[in-house]
Amino acid sequence: MSVQLFIVCLYIALLFGISFWVKRRADKGSTEYLFAGRKLGTGLIAVNITGLAVGAASTVGVAENAFKVGMAAGWYNAAWSAGAIVMGLAAAGKLRAMQVSTIPEFFEKYYDTKGRVISAVGLVIIMCVITALQYLAGGAILASLLPDIFSFHGGMMMSAVVFIGITLIGGLWSSGLSNMVSVILIYLGVLYSCLTAVGNVGGLETIKATLPDASVLLDPLGGIPLAVIIGWFIVMITQAITAQGPVQIACGAKDARTARNGFVLGGLLIFPIGFLCAVLGIVAKVQFPDITATMALPQVVMSLNPVAAGVTLAALWAADVSTACTILLGAGTLFSQDIYKRFINPSISDAKFVKVNRLTIFVVGLITLWFAFNAAGILKTMIAGLSMTTALTCVFMFTVFAPGLCRRSSAFWTTLAGLIGIVVWEFVPALHVLSHVIYFEWLLCIGVFLLVAVLDKERIREVTVREEE
Repeated sequence: MSVQLFIVCLYIALLFGISFWVKRRADKGSTEYLFAGRKLGTGLIAVNITGLAVGAASTVGVAENAFKVGMAAGWYNAAWSAGAIVMGLAAAGKLRAMQVSTIPEFFEKYYDTKGRVISAVGLVIIMCVITALQYLAGGAILASLLPDIFSFHGGMMMSAVVFIGITLIGGLWSSGLSNMVSVILIYLGVLYSCLTAVGNVGGLETIKATLPDASVLLDPLGGIPLAVIIGWFIVMITQAITAQGPVQIACGAKDARTARNGFVLGGLLIFPIGFLCAVLGIVAKVQFPDITATMALPQVVMSLNPVAAGVTLAALWAADVSTACTILLGAGTLFSQDIYKRFINPSISDAKFVKVNRLTIFVVGLITLWFAFNAAGILKTMIAGLSMTTALTCVFMFTVFAPGLCRRSSAFWTTLAGLIGIVVWEFVPALHVLSHVIYFEWLLCIGVFLLVAVLDKERIREVTVREEE
């Protein structure tokens, strides 16, 4: 067995060991399974949001982009970092204090049932698309770095077994504790690989001398238009507030202060990884100038010594695992909580509801795996998918900070407009005078929200939020 494969197998065994260790706690009830009993401390909140953010797009994807545009690719993770910090300062504590489980539940609490239904449908679509992306990325990582062991489809299958298995067994407890291992592994692997890879090509001075356009590629603002970078920040801040992954983590905190502090700490942990992976993409351009951009990070990793390559391989896959588990749990929660329990079987016992959650996660996992096998271009549409959360964030922010403008039908019409807006953007090129779909989505959703405030006279009930200090 190769050193690389041994390290990956050891990592998989450790993850399943953690999952079975926390299974008894997760079996106590749906709150324990889905929200870790609302007992997560600051550290677990921080590693959970870091694990969610630092996935395949934040590592392999950033290196691929850096191979083409340089250091500016690292701003993708910086945008996620900003999203986590804004979520912590503006929303995480409030969501925890409101004692809600999902944004659709929040919508019904303050608006109407239609708002809950349409937001649940939209979020399930978003989560399924991103889950499918994680299978694709997991398959690509394993197939690229262990080609003698895994084909692309074989890598996807192995990824699915781990993603679904860990989430199925231990829920948010499993995801949280697994992320402690994953985040440590990600930092060790990426830091070590970055230092070693730079040394292997002769250091920074050699990189500057070798690059064809070093002044642009090494400039953090040189390779990507500023409007695109700002668009990334708006997308990530938008989705961090209302996508089910971050919301589920916030709702699992032991109190509002813990939720707030954990997200801020997580934001600080997320920031460096993007620029470190961008350095690896630039090293690949120096060391392997003729490879395709998608192979930038795998090629650099496999040029390292076996131990370094094995640790980094496990780290890259850890990034994918840490993201996929939280997203898969979120997708299952949305269906079981906001659709099954709310409309199909409201009187279900808590013990049976845990079983329904596990079954839902299993089925969602298989459906999204099928989607991944039959889909193309999911990575290209990920940012657009995350942009669908604009309507939800718009409604949430108005509800918390400007409730006087909120009407009973605001959630439904704003969410509907946001979903339609994504489709319209794809089929009406004339709208692309704006540099990113997120700008169009925010203009549309704010406009519709304010229009409803004029036309609908029925106000929502008073919003009260008392955060624990």
